[in-house]
Amino acid sequence: NPCSEPLAGFKEVQPVVFSSIYPVDSEDYEELHTSIDRLKLNDASLVYEKDSSAALGFGFRCGFLGLLHLEVVQERLEREFGLSIVFTSPSVQYHLFLKNGEDHFIDNPLEFPDPMQIEYVEEPYIKATLITPAEFVGGIIKLCLEKRGVQESMRYLDEKRVEMVYDMPLAEVIFDFYDRLKSISRGYASFDYEIADFRRTDLVRLDIMVNGQVVDALSQLVFRENAVPRARVVCKKLREEIPRQQFKIPIQGAIGSTIIARETISALRKDVTAKCYGGDISRKRKLLEKQKEGKKRMKMVGNVEVPQSAFLSVLKSD
Repeated sequence: NPCSEPLAGFKEVQPVVFSSIYPVDSEDYEELHTSIDRLKLNDASLVYEKDSSAALGFGFRCGFLGLLHLEVVQERLEREFGLSIVFTSPSVQYHLFLKNGEDHFIDNPLEFPDPMQIEYVEEPYIKATLITPAEFVGGIIKLCLEKRGVQESMRYLDEKRVEMVYDMPLAEVIFDFYDRLKSISRGYASFDYEIADFRRTDLVRLDIMVNGQVVDALSQLVFRENAVPRARVVCKKLREEIPRQQFKIPIQGAIGSTIIARETISALRKDVTAKCYGGDISRKRKLLEKQKEGKKRMKMVGNVEVPQSAFLSVLKSD
């Protein structure tokens, strides 16, 4: 004798943090698919769909309830199923309003339309509650201001503990906020949040280019004022991880056609003048010019493979 309609008060949970998962070894794709299916059986809040990247191959775009949920899924895939996986930079869901009157939600940087088509963009804000020992209040206030937070209230729970409530963008929390909070408070501060509403923001798509080619897996949606420091961090990390080649490798951060950050991996150089003992300097110059021309041709046709460790280092900087 089933009910004619479901009980009131139940609603489907909606993901708020998004990231793509790729296997380190492309041959593990089917195993990753099976593993996520099995996780879904006892975690109804996990949302996923097939995805692909020119740099990382085939994978899955997943939605999570928050950062803790993302970390739990990552740990379970690695420990329970023994998979080696790569997560792309986490993102939140933005609400785009276009000039033609349409509006839709996006969470993938690759879906970000031409800025000329956009009327305005809204991003999710959270109500964050922090409880900390009083001695760390100054450092935590400074951190929240860096993350575009606006203080709503502050009260002393007792002589030693303070509760602070902030309004801040969810996108700021998913980049290193929790780690820095624990560092400032020596692990004593607690942090909890709930989704509040959507508010207007100045959003841009940050692309990372290696040797002139966009690495789609490293593209991010960021607040315009944060784009330059964010691009510098990513470029510096990649310079440390990508192996040197026989030609110079430029690593650039760009918004559209505007370059906002750059690092260069210097070329490996063979000493072509080693066999020249004395003699006319023009011979050495001729050999060096010949080497220079060869490196130019090599740069035009050379492809740079970005190692998995480079993707992991960028995520760690988050």
